[in-house]
Amino acid sequence: MKKPFLSQTLFWGVNVFLAPFFLLSLCLFSSSAAHAAASASEEIARDASKPNIIFLMTDDQRWNQLGCYGNTEFKTPNLDRLAAQGVTFDNAIQAVAICMPSRVTVLTGRHYSSHRVGFVAPNDYTLSRADFNQSYPALLKAAGYRTGFIGKVGFTVTEEATRPSTPAQHFYEENMRHVFDYFAGAETVENKKFEMWPAEDPGLQRIYQGEKQKGETRTLRTGKAILNFLDTQPENQPFCLSVSFYAVKHDSNDHVYMPHYELFKDHVFSAPENWVEGENEELPKVVKENARGVPLHKNRTSTPELYQRQVRRFATQGYTVDQQVGLMVEKLKEKGLLENTIIIYTSDNGRLIGSHGLFDKCILYEESVKAPLIVFDGREPVSTPGRREHALISSVDLAPTILSLAGVNAPSLSQGHDFTGLLHQTQDRSQWRDAVLMENLFLVDLFRSRHDPDVDKINQQLIDANKSYRSRGVRTDRWKYFVYYEHTPPIEELYDLERDPQEMNNLVGNPEFAEVLKKLRQRTEELYQEAAQ
Repeated sequence: MKKPFLSQTLFWGVNVFLAPFFLLSLCLFSSSAAHAAASASEEIARDASKPNIIFLMTDDQRWNQLGCYGNTEFKTPNLDRLAAQGVTFDNAIQAVAICMPSRVTVLTGRHYSSHRVGFVAPNDYTLSRADFNQSYPALLKAAGYRTGFIGKVGFTVTEEATRPSTPAQHFYEENMRHVFDYFAGAETVENKKFEMWPAEDPGLQRIYQGEKQKGETRTLRTGKAILNFLDTQPENQPFCLSVSFYAVKHDSNDHVYMPHYELFKDHVFSAPENWVEGENEELPKVVKENARGVPLHKNRTSTPELYQRQVRRFATQGYTVDQQVGLMVEKLKEKGLLENTIIIYTSDNGRLIGSHGLFDKCILYEESVKAPLIVFDGREPVSTPGRREHALISSVDLAPTILSLAGVNAPSLSQGHDFTGLLHQTQDRSQWRDAVLMENLFLVDLFRSRHDPDVDKINQQLIDANKSYRSRGVRTDRWKYFVYYEHTPPIEELYDLERDPQEMNNLVGNPEFAEVLKKLRQRTEELYQEAAQ
C-alpha cells in the first residue's frame, strides 16, 4: 500500500537540464570545449545526487510530548507521519541537557568537556572560529552544499575561544557568514541580537521587517523562513538547512499561537507518576538547596493548576511547530525535492515540568536527557515501512551522521558515532556502544556571577561549601547511573529503567546492585576520560 504523504514521482530536474546543455555544446564548441562542458555537467549531476538535509531542533521539548512516542494527549500529526515513514529512536540521549552546550555538541560532534562552550565557569568559552569551521554546516558548505540557519543560535563564535561565553556582542554575520548562505537567527529569543542575510532577500524582509500579522508568533515566522529558503533554492545544488525553533520553550502565553491554544485550553492533561505536588523531600540535599529547578517548580508546576497551565502551553507550542513541519513537507513535495531530502527532528534537551519536584532541565533524569529523534529519508522506497530503533544514540552522534549521509568525512576531533549503519540496518549490533555519557556542569549561582572577574574563585568557593551539583553518569539499555562528583562525599543515583522507568527508586544503597554500581562507576570514568580529551 502506498504512503499518501509522499509524492510518487521523483523530479530533480537533472535530466531536463543536462540534455539541452549537452546538445548545445556539440553545436557551438570545439572538442576541447565540449569536453570541459561535459565535465561541468557531470559535476552538477554528482552534486544533484547528494541528499538534501533538513535538521530540525526544538527548544526544551521532552521526547514524550509527541504522538509517535505514545502520547495521545499531544497533537503532532505531521511528525507522527514522518515517524511512521522513517526511523524513530527510542533511546536517544542528550550528552548534555541545557541549550548552549547541547547545541554546540550537536554542531561539532564533541562532548561538553571537550568543546567547553557553556554558561558557567570554568567551561564558559565561546566557540572559536577554527572549531566552528569543523562543524557539520561548515564542512557541508565546503563540500558544495547551500547552507541555511533559522532560529535560536544560543552560542557565540569568536576568532579565538574566549571567556565568558555570553559577551555583549555576537556579530553573527562577521563570524558565521562564511558558513551560512542564508541566515535568520538570534541569541535566545527572536528579538535579541537578531541578524539576517542575504539582507536584500525580499522574502526575509517581508517576514522579519514587514508588518507583523495580528497574532503571529515566532514559530509562524520560523515556518515562513523555512518556506522562503526552499523557494530560493537553486536547482541542481544540494542544501543543508538547520532550523532551531524558539519553541517549545515558553513560560507565558506571549509566544503561544492562540488559535492553536483553543485545541488544548479545556483539556486536563494526565500527570506522570513522578510528578510531585509541592516539594520533593527525596531529592538529594545539594539539589534541593541549590538547583534552580526547585524554585521554578514551586512557581510554575507545583500545584495541579500550575501544572495544567504549563502543559497546555507546551502542547500548543508543539502543535504549532508540527504545523510548520507539515507546511515544509508540502513545499518539498511541490518543488519535487522530498524524494531526495533527509529530515532529522530532535530537541536540544527536555524539561522536567514538575517531575521529581523540578521544573528545569540539566539534572540527569530521563525527562531532561532523553530526546525525541526521528529520521525520515525521502530516498527510501515509498513501500518501505517505518520502524523503531532501540540502539543507544547520543546527541554527540548527530554531526558525524549528518556528514556521513552527505558523503563527507567527520573531522578528527569528532567524538560521536556515525549511526547510518543503524538507519540502513547494516550495523553489527555487537560492535555498537553499550553506554552513553551524560554531563551536567551548570550551577545557577555561577550563572548569576558569569561576568564577575573573580568567577573562578567563586566556583571554588561553591565547591568547598558543598554547593556544587555538577554531575556525570552513563545511560545503558537498562541502567541509569550518575554522580554529583564535586560533593563531599559524592552523591550517587542508580535506577533500573526496565523496572522503574520513572526513576523513583534509587538503588545505590541496595547491596543486591553493588556489582552493577561498581561497573557503572567505572564505565562513567572511562567515558568521561575519553570525552575530556
